[in-house]
Amino acid sequence: MRRILVLLVLWSPLLAFANIEAYRFDNPQKEADYRVLIAELRCLVCQNQNLADSNAELAQDMRRQTYEMVQSGSSKEEIIVYMVQRYGDFVLYRPPFMPSTVLLWVGPFLIFAVGVGILLLFIRRRNQEPVVQLSSEEHARAKGLLDQETK
Repeated sequence: MRRILVLLVLWSPLLAFANIEAYRFDNPQKEADYRVLIAELRCLVCQNQNLADSNAELAQDMRRQTYEMVQSGSSKEEIIVYMVQRYGDFVLYRPPFMPSTVLLWVGPFLIFAVGVGILLLFIRRRNQEPVVQLSSEEHARAKGLLDQETK
C-alpha cells in the first residue's frame, strides 16, 4: 500500500501536466473579447465543454484561430460568423432561433409541460379512487393477524 502511495505521489506531476497557452494581447479589450469568445464557443470534440475548458487538439486550433482573428482586429460577430460558417451552428452554446433549432429552444419547456401534465393526471386519479371500507369482521381478522405477529 505504501509503495502505491509513493508511486502516486511521484507520478502526480505528470498526471497534472496540461498544455497551457499563453497569448499576449495588444490591449485589455482584445483579451476580454478573446475570453468571452472562447467561453461562448463549443468544443466540437468534447461537445459539452467550451473552448476555454477543452484540451482537445481541435479546441487548441480553434483558440489559436480566435486569437489570431482578435489580434487582427476582427469583431466578435465576425469571428462567430466565421466559426459558424466553418463548423456549423453546433459550435455555438446559444444557437440562433431558427426552424432547425426550434426543438432546442422549445424542447425543455415541452418536456416540463408533459411532466407536469402527467403528475396532475396521477394526482387526480389518486384522489378519485374510492376508499375501501373494511367490515367489522375484516377489522377483527386484521387485528388478530397483527397480534399474532407481535407475539
